This record gives sequence, structure tokens and C-alpha cells, in this order.
Amino acid sequence: MEPKAVTPPSPAKKTLRHRTISGAVAEALRQRILNGEFAAGFQLRQDALADEFGVSRIPVREALMQLEAEGLVKIHPHRGAIVSELSLGEIDELFELRTLLEPRLLKASAPRLTESDYVRLNGILEEYGSELRAKHVGRWGELNTELHMLLYRHAERPKSIAIVANLLQECDRHTRLQLSLTGGMERAEEEHAEIVKLCAEGQVDAACSLLKHHIEHVGKSLREFLRTRQKA
Repeated sequence: MEPKAVTPPSPAKKTLRHRTISGAVAEALRQRILNGEFAAGFQLRQDALADEFGVSRIPVREALMQLEAEGLVKIHPHRGAIVSELSLGEIDELFELRTLLEPRLLKASAPRLTESDYVRLNGILEEYGSELRAKHVGRWGELNTELHMLLYRHAERPKSIAIVANLLQECDRHTRLQLSLTGGMERAEEEHAEIVKLCAEGQVDAACSLLKHHIEHVGKSLREFLRTRQKA
């Protein structure tokens, strides 16, 4: 009786599994960067990360390339991957783009927000307040992003929404640090609540105007904070 031929694994399955591993590594690293565990300027060594995650260096390298595309790390030829530090010029660009895109998304989406959307929005506001008073800094950025993205979900502008999601992620850890050290979280909480209230009342133009002012203020505060830190 002839032995059965062994069918080699499908290349497609190998690729899928490989991407799953690199995606998991990217998500783990992303959270540690956003939570401040890996501060700006921290060097991410591929060999050390591969040992920690129990994987080869290939998915780690792919994960770092993904994070570079998201603006969270920068890969240098001789230094490897470094957690990004935003320059003042980058801050200006990020918040300029946000002030251009987000009010437009809100104007398109707000009239279509549903009762269940408002239930979730108010739930986020309540949780945001609880985490604020508990000083759980790690949750602030996540809840902020969820609130903004939920407000824009019905805009039917998928490319703009994808850009905004990336912009929020890029400046999240810097903004969270600035707000926690300058006491700006209470103002952010109040403005978020007012934006949701105005949308619920059908005052969409007023909500968009407040959103623009809110984004501009956060950007200005972050620039001032970074200037002060750079002089220290």
C-alpha cells in the first residue's frame, strides 16, 4: 500500500495566519503606545519584542510598519523603530485637518442620529465622567475617539471618516497627557455633553460651530503645552 501524499499547507492560509499574528502584535504595541507605556522617543527593538511575544521577527517588523503608517512610530535606518514625537508643525497640520473635516462630518451625520445612538452617546459621556473623576487616564482617549466617531457614523463619507480616525489616534496620547496635566478634561467633558445636547435638539449648525471651537482649543492648548515642555 502506497503511503498517502502529504499536502503542503496552502500559501493563502500561511499568509492569513501570518497577518493575524502581525495584526495582534500591532494591536498590543498600539495600546501600549497610546496608554503611555512606551513614551515618545522610546526605541522598539525587534528582537526583544519577538522574544516577548514568542514570534519571529517577521510579524514584528510588519507590525512596526503598520504602526509607522498610522504615525505612531518612525523607522530609522540605523536606530530602528522609535515611538513618534509630534512636532509643532505636525500638531498644526493634524488639528487643521480635524477642524476642516469633523464639523462637515457632524453636519452630515447629526440629522440621522437615532435614539439608540443617543443612548450610547450619553452612556459614553457618563463613563467619561466616571473615568475622569477616577483619574483613569488610559480610558480617556478611547472614549473620546468612540464619542467622536459615533457622532459622525451616519455621514456616509467613509474616506473622510477613516482619515479622522487616524488623526484622532495620532494625537491621542499627546492630547491626553496635556489634558491630564493642565486640567482640561473638565472643559472637554462639558463641551462634549453640549455638542450631543445640541444635536439632539436639532441645532446642528450650533453643534458644528462648538465642535470646531472645541477642536481648535484643544490644538492650541496642546501646542502651548509642548512649547513649555520643550523649553523645560
